Amino acid sequence: MKLVQPRADVALPAVEPGADSPTLRLFALLEVIAAQDRLFSLQDLVESTGLPKPTLHRMLQQLEGAALLQREGDGRHYSTGVRLRRLAETLLMNNTFHGARHRILRALVDEIGESCNITALAGGEVVYLDRVETAAPLRFYLHPGSRVPAHCSASGKIFLAQMAPVQRARLLGAGPLERCTSATITDAAALEAELKAVRKAGHATDREEFLPGLVCVAVPVPTTEKSGRSSLCIALQAPVMRLPLDKALGLLPELQRAAHALGQLEADAQAPPVPPRKTKARR
Repeated sequence: MKLVQPRADVALPAVEPGADSPTLRLFALLEVIAAQDRLFSLQDLVESTGLPKPTLHRMLQQLEGAALLQREGDGRHYSTGVRLRRLAETLLMNNTFHGARHRILRALVDEIGESCNITALAGGEVVYLDRVETAAPLRFYLHPGSRVPAHCSASGKIFLAQMAPVQRARLLGAGPLERCTSATITDAAALEAELKAVRKAGHATDREEFLPGLVCVAVPVPTTEKSGRSSLCIALQAPVMRLPLDKALGLLPELQRAAHALGQLEADAQAPPVPPRKTKARR
């Protein structure tokens, strides 16, 4: 199902090509409904999504039957159902893992006084899974969900350095790399030399390669995977005029302590649950 966006005030999600299914179509519709801040009718959804009225009517009936939606007293308007609201509340209450990860990041920012983020690799880009901004007035604002090219970011260099050459070449593609600033490494051979140094040092830097005036230092989060390849990094970012690169590198111990704390958190979250002890029945 492809949802169109005729109205500027409603952001409509789209299901990825090849992933279309009745379940995903219902989920995509739920995303549209969850974004509503008012009661809505069948006609409202027809206008918002561009889907045929019979199709939407059938989907609304399915969602209502599952208690994910409920019909209001006039019989024409709908709102979120009890089951959907309970799901949202349960997710918020049980989101302890992400809350614990954020607390580690917050403690690091409080300690070093600069913005920090937790990153992962998504395709050829680095995505910010979480970020905490410094309180300092001069800063580069990059929100969670932001994406930056792998070849010109500190975290991206760590992810690239862990790959086999064939995999790295396939990811980066042929030809010169994108130039974001005058300091961006665009030559493949020069980048390979940089990644070799990253593997040896165990950390990576961004020397104003993504944004002018911005420096970054990143370290991998330790992993329990047999491959030894880390899927997460933790990084600090700061204006070079406040934190020159040599001083930023002086904060590596703090970054590494936070990375180890995150690694332990990840390991604990992936550990199998301990089965309850069996107690002998009293005779």
